[in-house]
Amino acid sequence: MQTIYQTFQKHLAEELEAIQAAGLYKNERIIASPQSVDITLQSGQKVLNFCANNYLGLSDNKELVNAACKAMESHGYGMSSVRFICGTQDLHKQLEAVIARFFGTEDTILYAACFDANGGVFEPLLDENDAIISDALNHASIIDGVRLCKAVRYRYANADMQSLEEQLQAAQAQRFRLIVTDGVFSMDGNVAPLDKIHALAQKYNAMIMVDESHSAGVVGKTGRGTTEAFNLRGKVEIITGTLGKAFGGAIGGFTTGRKEIIAMLRQRSRPYLFSNSLPPAVVGAGIYTFGYLERSSELQNKLHENTDYFVDRMLQAGFDIKPTQSAICAVMLYDAKLSQDMAAKLLEEGIYVAGFYYPVVPKGQARIRLQISAAHRREQLDKCIQAFTKVGRELGVLKKN
Repeated sequence: MQTIYQTFQKHLAEELEAIQAAGLYKNERIIASPQSVDITLQSGQKVLNFCANNYLGLSDNKELVNAACKAMESHGYGMSSVRFICGTQDLHKQLEAVIARFFGTEDTILYAACFDANGGVFEPLLDENDAIISDALNHASIIDGVRLCKAVRYRYANADMQSLEEQLQAAQAQRFRLIVTDGVFSMDGNVAPLDKIHALAQKYNAMIMVDESHSAGVVGKTGRGTTEAFNLRGKVEIITGTLGKAFGGAIGGFTTGRKEIIAMLRQRSRPYLFSNSLPPAVVGAGIYTFGYLERSSELQNKLHENTDYFVDRMLQAGFDIKPTQSAICAVMLYDAKLSQDMAAKLLEEGIYVAGFYYPVVPKGQARIRLQISAAHRREQLDKCIQAFTKVGRELGVLKKN
């Protein structure tokens, strides 16, 4: 007689086999070097990296590494505690203050990741008397956070203001209304029309929350995200974000916004109350990064220049690319297996990218998502474009030859 796990094991094996047979199995390629635009794989192959969230090229920045080391030397390796027991250092308060200053908000609370920030923001603030109106393409962490909250849920079509207005009209039955959107939608690269969202929020007496994970450090003249891009600094109630992308690429998330909101999250947000504090190395590096970006927009300027150049050349080559206002370039292939095959062929050409397919994106919307970095040199961008053009011709995905 089989045990319960033997039966379950057979079920899992069949499911995994089906995933592999469909060409959808996710294999992890192992990097044997620091994260950078030039990386070495475990096989020894050296490749150009075009699929990391390393937007400002800071993941292996020597000054950032030194700041992390100095913080460990002065404040230790780990906290071994949550914040409200004995896990708060002066460094944590410094980083929270500099993040608030960067975004023009009143206060900040730190989390282990932005997934935790989004997972812990709704339930402490809203209940069954309230409404959350969420963009259909919001990140999975927002979707999961909303599920944990008892508020009435509404959903509007991606960046569709008519759809949003219809949902806001329906939500007038509730007490408080919170519109939730990504700043940059990570799979497409489009920017939320925050100016129009703000106008509707004013009209229908709603608050706004923006996840700036893919827009902070990228969007806006000085990289302060969509609130800067639309001249709304300080006018959005809640901003969430991550230290794991443009701001050094390590770990750590945050919620920044109105001081009363942050105070309530400190009292009731479960991922904050029941997770270890961020380690000193991450916090010290974060303080350095935000300080650097406050003093200079050189990296943002270089990133915008690189992105404009790359997208323009890829369009000229004949690729089907989603309209983008960020450092994300989505090359549409539509077929899941084709996205994997193309990524594999590009790796042979020395270009490290990944195919995205269901359930990460909707069925029939498979793509290769490229992410441009300020650290990419012009010759590296050209090599990537040439490799894509060569492989694109072989696989017949170009609009023109």
